[in-house]
Amino acid sequence: MEQKVSFVTFATADLDAAREFYVTGLGWTALLDVPGEVLFFQIAPGTVLGMFDAVKFAEDLESAGAPAVSGVTLAHNLNSPGEVDACVAAAERAGATVVKTPQKAAFGGYHGHFADPNGVVWEVAHNPGWTVDASGRVAIGVIG
Repeated sequence: MEQKVSFVTFATADLDAAREFYVTGLGWTALLDVPGEVLFFQIAPGTVLGMFDAVKFAEDLESAGAPAVSGVTLAHNLNSPGEVDACVAAAERAGATVVKTPQKAAFGGYHGHFADPNGVVWEVAHNPGWTVDASGRVAIGVIG
């Protein structure tokens, strides 16, 4: 199997709240929006973030139980601690719950966490050891 991810999709209890948060609150543009079913955003070249109605998600999996995700964060890296503060504040204004106020991180950078209206947790970070070259290749260096 090729080492790549094309879609990250979350079962979403309230698709309208997700739309309000990401589209109206954060200003994101939907790649595909099927009301009552699914909402997709292109988040990187060849990569899509999906918010799938939880009932439809379970039907798609042919699962009787409600799908659950735990121990997962989506991460958004920025160029400075000030950008982290601004991003977390914008997410909070859009309806997010701040899980961890931005602060110095154990890894040597700076980060904070927020949860979207459906509980999807985002880490917003400035990590000076994180670089992406012109080809898109990531390097993670040790800080300090």
